Amino acid sequence: MRPKKCFSQNFLRDPVVVERIVTAAGLVDSERVFEIGPGLGVLTWRMLPFCKELHVAEIDVDLAATLESRHEPRLIIHTGDALELDWPGLLTHPPYTLVANLPYHISSPIFFKVLENRFLFRKLVLMFQKEFGARLCASPGTKDYGILSVFCRQYFDAEVVTQVSPQAFYPVPKVASVVLALSPLARPRVSVGDEIFFGRVVRGAFCQRRKTLFNSLKGAGFAAEDLNERIRVAGIDPQRRGETLEIEEFAALAETLRG
Repeated sequence: MRPKKCFSQNFLRDPVVVERIVTAAGLVDSERVFEIGPGLGVLTWRMLPFCKELHVAEIDVDLAATLESRHEPRLIIHTGDALELDWPGLLTHPPYTLVANLPYHISSPIFFKVLENRFLFRKLVLMFQKEFGARLCASPGTKDYGILSVFCRQYFDAEVVTQVSPQAFYPVPKVASVVLALSPLARPRVSVGDEIFFGRVVRGAFCQRRKTLFNSLKGAGFAAEDLNERIRVAGIDPQRRGETLEIEEFAALAETLRG
């Protein structure tokens, strides 16, 4: 079957990478698994022997029909955009293992949907563009550190499973890839009183990346009146940039601004 440009399809074809993904998922007998973007099914059929049920989300109706033609009762096919599907409504017996070889243009929205629904999963093994993976795993003070890094560290343990060359796919993409394993934390790494407000502060701190923390937060809609003082009360210099803050500092800042 020919890849479709409209869906940004690059089919995984390297059996070594497939085995590394399956190993990282740590599947045992009678697992419940959710796969996004099964494509030709190379991961699907490798994982199925371990599964009590394997849910797959496939946007391409032709690929979904090909999977359906196998008449495998443990394979539950959801035809549609994974971003628009109701995950809690479909995955009704958590925890699940999430495995995905994602079209790279939806990496960020998928990550935030995973974040919102992390309670459904025991582990996630996800293929990303290498640069996106670097942003998820970045440390404070580095060029890749940003909103994604903070949220990833706050809510997950993350590790690199393997680097993946463009030649592992058909058609061959122009960029390298990386497989990450994410394990949802039982509770956020740093306690915050209001997680939604914490997220607003993190986003505000990076909304004007090259500006100071004070100017970024002001630009994000935080009241300028006594903003400098509130930042200082959190133990942070208002002239620092958001990219230098540890998640503990973001938590302290959120609590100060919320109060």
